[in-house]
Amino acid sequence: MTDPAAPILPSLSSALADVVARTKSAVVSVHSHRSRASGFLWKPGLIVTADEPLADEGDVSIRFSDGSERRASIAGRDHTTDIALLRVDGGNSAPVALSSTVPDLGSLAVVVAAEQGVPTVALGMISLVGSRWRSMRGGEIDARIELDARLRRRHEGGLVINASGEAVGMVVQGVRRVLVIPSATIERVAARLETHGRIARGYLGVGLQPVELDDGLGAMVMSVDRAGPAAAAGIRQGDIIVGWNNEKLSGVRSLLRSLGPESIGSVVDVAIRRAGELVQVRLTIGERPEA
Repeated sequence: MTDPAAPILPSLSSALADVVARTKSAVVSVHSHRSRASGFLWKPGLIVTADEPLADEGDVSIRFSDGSERRASIAGRDHTTDIALLRVDGGNSAPVALSSTVPDLGSLAVVVAAEQGVPTVALGMISLVGSRWRSMRGGEIDARIELDARLRRRHEGGLVINASGEAVGMVVQGVRRVLVIPSATIERVAARLETHGRIARGYLGVGLQPVELDDGLGAMVMSVDRAGPAAAAGIRQGDIIVGWNNEKLSGVRSLLRSLGPESIGSVVDVAIRRAGELVQVRLTIGERPEA
């Protein structure tokens, strides 16, 4: 009896090998102090890598697939989306063309990473595809994509390639799962890092704790930065924020979502409950200081 899978597997194997062959020269190893990661050439002289494994200090070096090694500098990094941008001189590899395509649930994907400059490959399956979400550190990710694949720490920052050969994102290690930072997020954040070196975010200058009230949810002010926008507006420790721009507060997370780059400098009406009394204040959103 003829095996119906026999003609399929060689074709699939050849197709995947071809995808890797077209991509591997743009994938690099990133050495940062004692940390190791992968990355890829985004533009000439600019490499995208994962922020989490990148050391906070010390030299950074890049090893290309041809064995050459060059020093790199950090052009910018964003902890909230786990994206870092490195600047490097030289290198003959062509940059990767990122695709905005979101992979289908259940489709195969290849992770192309590097160890000591040598390309490595892992095959996985897209196990979850969801809508835009916010990371635990507050970064906006354009799509929730999870990958069922084995990932070593030094493979973070590697490219995720779909079966059509399109680079659909960068692989990172999440909490008990492997995540794909989609290309749309990379393009948006990397472009900002190239120009400004960081992602500016709105800042209130308060520490908030969600609380349940008789008539809904609130955000209790646990701490106040004396030099921050909230203090300038008259907000005090112990106040409970119950409204934001004339709308009832739906939670601390929704409030934090409103503090994107475009919020800086805008004036908002904040309703707070203080000692049982409702107080209205106007607050000008500031820019979060660099960590």
